[in-house]
Amino acid sequence: MYLAPLKIGPYTLATPLVLAPMAGVTDAPFRRICRRFGAGMTTSEMTTADVSLWNTPKSRHRLDLDLDAEPVAVQIAGSEPEQLAHAAVACVARGAQIIDINMGCPAKKVCKKLAGSALLQDEALVAAILAAVVAAVTVPVTLKIRTGWDTAHRNAEHIARIAEDAGIQSLAVHGRTRACRYKGEAEYETISRVKQAVEIPVIANGDITTVEKSLEVLRLTNCDGLMIGRGAQGRPWIFRELGRVLNPEQENLPLDKYELRDIMLDHLSELHRFYGDLTGVRVARKHLTWYCNSLANADDFRHRVVRVESASEQISLTKNYFDREGGDRKHEEDSLAA
Repeated sequence: MYLAPLKIGPYTLATPLVLAPMAGVTDAPFRRICRRFGAGMTTSEMTTADVSLWNTPKSRHRLDLDLDAEPVAVQIAGSEPEQLAHAAVACVARGAQIIDINMGCPAKKVCKKLAGSALLQDEALVAAILAAVVAAVTVPVTLKIRTGWDTAHRNAEHIARIAEDAGIQSLAVHGRTRACRYKGEAEYETISRVKQAVEIPVIANGDITTVEKSLEVLRLTNCDGLMIGRGAQGRPWIFRELGRVLNPEQENLPLDKYELRDIMLDHLSELHRFYGDLTGVRVARKHLTWYCNSLANADDFRHRVVRVESASEQISLTKNYFDREGGDRKHEEDSLAA
């Protein structure tokens, strides 16, 4: 299957496969790994538009921008047009080349502040926010949305037209309403209608976890690109697997146990370096749990490695697992790379 190059403003992405920004997951170390495996763009974790909160350790880590990877994209969230515009200007001053606005997050703590997907209930405010941010910066502004607030109020097509009229350069659509959160199956029919409603690039998101599913989503939506979120957790090589389907000339490099071992060890080392040993060990636990979903005979390893308190112990246990078990991947995982 062929996909035309995905352009966002003046930037042509290396591949039309992008990593979804996920708070608490897609930090700088994880983004680097995903780019190594072929993600055409990675975006910072969702960051509050309230710049007065940017000096906290969490915000400083989230605003650690990928200045070595063009385009440098940052996602911001908020509900006040002037505040979002001010935050966008501040992000550009830090090196951001694309500003992404979050109107898709379903988390209660975000929605109760009328940010994230809660904004889909107020189309006038959506228009005001987009106009303010686009006017404030000279870099491309993009938008992430869901299909609506709930199944009785799906308004993604109308929001998409508002976005295009405001000057938004691309639109990512998660195929669920806010009320659905992450339950049930993504509704690709709505994404398809959004694609037909506007001329700007539309990127499909939601339940894209396998090569087969990616082909199905492209067929059903006719979108310009795919945004991978949970499908990359513990499996950053999914971008390489999908890339081989979109570009048959790409070298076929099935993941072997030695590469998987090196991925995990590199990721652990980067997390420990980025956060420091104490926080790095804690952050690494969820990533290790996700990696274990791809490993055979990993129950004992998982039980032990997520409970140790030191970086050296995490590294040592991971090395020992591969020395002992050979790091075999589960059969169903091997079949994806076949």
